[in-house]
Amino acid sequence: MKRVVVTGMAGITSLGSDWASIEAHFVAGRSGIRRMDEWDRFTELNTRLAGPIDDFAVPAHWTRKQLRSMGRVSRLAVGAAEQALQDAGLLGNPIIRDGRMGVACGSSTGSTDEIKAFGNMLLNSVADGLNANSYVRMMPHTTAANISIFFGLTGRLIPTSSACTSGSQGIGYAYEAIKFGRLPLMLAGGAEELCPTEAMVFDALYATSLKNDAPHTSPRPYDNGRDGLVIGEGGGMLVLEELEHALARGAHIHAEIVGFGSNADGQHTTRPEVGTMRRAMELALEDAGIGADAIGYVNGHGTATEQGDIAETLATSELFGKHMPISSQKSFLGHTLGACGALESWFSIEMMNRDRYVPTLNLDEVDPRCGELDYLRGEFRVMHNDYVMNNNFAFGGVNTSLIFRRWV
Repeated sequence: MKRVVVTGMAGITSLGSDWASIEAHFVAGRSGIRRMDEWDRFTELNTRLAGPIDDFAVPAHWTRKQLRSMGRVSRLAVGAAEQALQDAGLLGNPIIRDGRMGVACGSSTGSTDEIKAFGNMLLNSVADGLNANSYVRMMPHTTAANISIFFGLTGRLIPTSSACTSGSQGIGYAYEAIKFGRLPLMLAGGAEELCPTEAMVFDALYATSLKNDAPHTSPRPYDNGRDGLVIGEGGGMLVLEELEHALARGAHIHAEIVGFGSNADGQHTTRPEVGTMRRAMELALEDAGIGADAIGYVNGHGTATEQGDIAETLATSELFGKHMPISSQKSFLGHTLGACGALESWFSIEMMNRDRYVPTLNLDEVDPRCGELDYLRGEFRVMHNDYVMNNNFAFGGVNTSLIFRRWV
């Protein structure tokens, strides 16, 4: 078995594209949520809240040829991957193109402009807006494929299009590919572009926030006064590397991945199950070879939906007890779907290395139906931990848990 370390990290969010900028918003208690006036034309959509990236622009050095196969979701993924490779000291290094590096990445869906164009063909019998790259921009594995092609990666390509666990499964499966000696380098993560159709998915389930005139008061994970989730967008990527390979090239190591657990509820497509959520965390602990008492902080999925918040926190409390610190950065960014597992893994590592943990925004009164835990509220919490856990859960009953160890 090989040991796996994180040597590069990056993300693109509504609060910025580097940790310093994002942390400044965390400290100030400023979220990236705003009212989407442009959604007023969708009269049957109840929510008007989202966390868009209003200032995203593709780098000037990207060519027209490179861009033509990339919709927005792939551009966010490739942009985060480029920054992660730069952070790892591997951008432009020929070793990433000789078969040593693969990619594991996903999103909830491909770019929806292309889906709209294909739908227009079916509805109106015209092919307006369709071209040779339309399917590539729409296909479920568009993020992974575009990363591989953009950087010339010829190792394994693992698509992880599993809704809200796309990013965390990308990291987990990349970790396993290196752990079992298949290759020494992987780019891993996820991305999502903002689309009103994704808001409608949850709106139809009565699961979106309707605080349309007070955008910075929502979402409210774990809070007794929450009224639903808010959709966001972004991209997050990690460079994972076999330990000896990283040491041999003198790489800076951010953290070690020591555990990954993933399973399925096997019960219902949208109703989470406490028992299998807990089992996913236990699988990660077993993989890491540590007990529950070794974990110092849990980065919760925390979507601000009633069923999700309650089931997740009951599972966490049953396993770790009432003194486990927990918080959710979705309170600042909204639910970035395919990106959240990667972004929250990045945040978990940054918090662990700095001994400063981000509280949950808008958490004023914990829902008494939630599990008894140490909910981080108000100010940053100063803690020194050697292990942190990041959990994500998705439609279809997909559960994931990742464990990161401090590197010293």
